[in-house]
Amino acid sequence: MGNKYSAEDVLRISKERGVEFIHLQFSDIFGVMKNVSIPIEELDKALNNEIMFDGSSIDGFVRIEESDMYLRPDTDTFVIFPWRTTSGVEARLICDIYNPDGTPFEGDPRYVLKKNLEDAKKLGYTMNVGPECEFYLFLTDEKGNPTTITQDAAGYFDMAPVDLGESARKEMVSTLKEMGFAIEASHHEVGPGQHEIDFKYDDALATADNVMTFKMVVRIIAQKHGLHATFMPKPVYGIAGSGMHLNQSLMKDGENAFYDPSAQMGLSKDCYYYIGGLLKHAKALTCITNPTVNSYKRLVSGFEAPVYIAWSGRNRSPLIRIPAKRGNSTRIELRSPDPSNNPYLALACSLAAGLDGIRNKIMPPPSVDKNIYEMDEQELKKLNIDKLPDSLEEALVILEKDEVMKNALGEHIYNKYIEAKWSEWNSYKTFVTRWEIDQYLTKF
Repeated sequence: MGNKYSAEDVLRISKERGVEFIHLQFSDIFGVMKNVSIPIEELDKALNNEIMFDGSSIDGFVRIEESDMYLRPDTDTFVIFPWRTTSGVEARLICDIYNPDGTPFEGDPRYVLKKNLEDAKKLGYTMNVGPECEFYLFLTDEKGNPTTITQDAAGYFDMAPVDLGESARKEMVSTLKEMGFAIEASHHEVGPGQHEIDFKYDDALATADNVMTFKMVVRIIAQKHGLHATFMPKPVYGIAGSGMHLNQSLMKDGENAFYDPSAQMGLSKDCYYYIGGLLKHAKALTCITNPTVNSYKRLVSGFEAPVYIAWSGRNRSPLIRIPAKRGNSTRIELRSPDPSNNPYLALACSLAAGLDGIRNKIMPPPSVDKNIYEMDEQELKKLNIDKLPDSLEEALVILEKDEVMKNALGEHIYNKYIEAKWSEWNSYKTFVTRWEIDQYLTKF
């Protein structure tokens, strides 16, 4: 969102605006926002990095005997909430997590992204990312519990009166703009009740922070309208799932490192190598960018989600697309991620995969400019086009063999993540679903 604040600025603005409470926010390893709220009288203490919390209570953090953690607010993330509560004016600061000895906590997803961005910086690169985040708006029942009933029958780019979520979406956009977001577009998506709001690209750390804030705002505004907003990848059978396409580019010496006006397609060697790295690690990366059992219900043919590991400058069926604009707008679009992922880890691992391609000069196969969805198995085999994992189980097995992804995550998060995701898969494997009841209860 672009603001640069000192601790003194945060204290002064909070006093001028009559802020009563500050929310100190951070993420667990699964991308779930956590929060420690303090009264304004404790703000000075927080800005001196003196606020502690119990890390053993957070998924994927630490054991009870090593539970003390410190919150260090990033003053550039300071924002006052545009809405008022019964508590008065409230603001937030996104925090980094530190150990009692003053070292960064390796289980902090924000630290993991920072570490990978530092690796890129050593090679002379900075990373810019523009996300395209989709979500569904569902009605709630008489008790306020979410349903999977949509409030409209609209489709792609439809508008009111068929798009009954338009007023909620407009308020989301207005609220985000008040919080400093540069909104580029908002529209109804393919599925009934499905929406997309796009905000301007930024450096990778700011983008990950913005995705977390975006999800929070969308849920809060939806609730005001009596709706439930969900970023679940595939909430309803038979209609489109929700994606979070990641438009990525690298900058070097103030120039877009992906652009070469003299080259074919206007793409530099660095861009080709970056694509090669993403394709090489695509299967393992999918375990991070598509982290739930439900994620793989979206990654199927017929619903615009990418399934095949290929790239193209012309069509949207492959995993990676090259948007048409060139110059500073030259970028690659990774189309597989969904919004259930942890944006800090998704960006860290995407960057690590791309940098591996650059370091090792991994050239991608030729661009596939035909509609891959219409190809038969023989044609796919002839072009050596592989598929993304079919399940969380398959993705986990592949992630366990990928050293680049392991190193990107770091030992702490890698071990905690693998353990939690195997537990999730094993729980799912033994659960009897409604589909099984419908199929077998009366048959046998």
